[in-house]
Amino acid sequence: MNRLLKLAIVGLVASCGGGNYSAPRQLDNACAIVAERPAYLRAMRKTERKWGVPVHVQMATMYQESKFIGDARTPHQYALGVIPIGRQSSAFGYSQALDGTWEEYQNATKNRRARRDDIRDATDFMGWYMHGSQQKLGLSKHDAGSQYLAYHEGRGGFARGSHRQKGWLMRVAAQVGQRSEMYRQQLVSCRRA
Repeated sequence: MNRLLKLAIVGLVASCGGGNYSAPRQLDNACAIVAERPAYLRAMRKTERKWGVPVHVQMATMYQESKFIGDARTPHQYALGVIPIGRQSSAFGYSQALDGTWEEYQNATKNRRARRDDIRDATDFMGWYMHGSQQKLGLSKHDAGSQYLAYHEGRGGFARGSHRQKGWLMRVAAQVGQRSEMYRQQLVSCRRA
């Protein structure tokens, strides 16, 4: 086999490895995010068509959960401040879906190959979850703050009002709502909405 063919094969195999899991450069600018990562917009638009969750709500939730980092994980916990004892939770990927909730999604959608570090699967998961929150809790798909509370606490926790005793979480949900509106206005201005 000639040298050029070997290099081409090595390059092809290397390109199939991982994805670009880093965050986009300008997280406060929806137009810049979708210009830098057009696959994000394609995935979010597909989710909007399928589940009815607006792109800007998806973006604001994803910003809060992972800052658009595809392989994001929760921090490690340490015993005695130095001995690693595992992560805070099983949350992983763009959507920070927990293992159990992800398996529920895979079973419900019959998509056993779905991956939390794939933007298409992560946005579809968010759409599926938020659609379910509308169905079970009556939450508007346009209400990013309330959807985020149900997303964070789980639908059962939200229904019990667990979020009401967490001032920090209520502030975060308000920020998600504000970011959603900011992203909505930006996407309109760059004609991406």
